[in-house]
Amino acid sequence: MRVRTASGLLGALALTLSLAPAPAAAATVAGVDLPDSTKVGDATLALNGAGLRSKLFIKVYVGGLYLAQRSGDAAAVLAADSTRRMELRFLREVSKTQLCDSWKEGLAANTPGAAPELAGKFDALCAAMADVAEGTLLALTYRPGTGTEIAFGARVVATIAGKDFADALLACWIGPEPGPGEEFKKKVLGG
Repeated sequence: MRVRTASGLLGALALTLSLAPAPAAAATVAGVDLPDSTKVGDATLALNGAGLRSKLFIKVYVGGLYLAQRSGDAAAVLAADSTRRMELRFLREVSKTQLCDSWKEGLAANTPGAAPELAGKFDALCAAMADVAEGTLLALTYRPGTGTEIAFGARVVATIAGKDFADALLACWIGPEPGPGEEFKKKVLGG
């Protein structure tokens, strides 16, 4: 019979814990804490990365991209038909018009020649928007087979069908011409 001492057990426990994968630390960007994961239905999404959107040196929002599997490859993220979420935590007031103008510019830059049906889905997104106050959380969650749920905090304001819309919307941040800039894109892709 083998007898272990308390120090021996503590040493074995420390070794076991050091070999276990460490959970990802939550990110803090511009004073905003983002959790390392979020639940969407039965799925747990991991924080892929987070970045600061600023315009003319004014901090606008902190964006966090949550994915089923972390990836630094924008094309792979857009190609995957899996649950994902982009969270925007606003650091200042932004008007509905400013939001819609940004998304429509993002659509034109990243999905050139978008079909009228897709452009209409961006119109539906804009119709669901409202002016946002400092501190507002806007969550844009894509679920395969359901579409993209638009929510202010816990209040869902619309669901827009289609992966085409989900991809075109996310491309506004991680497409070839990201509206918030290359640094933001790099950060939300885990760079």
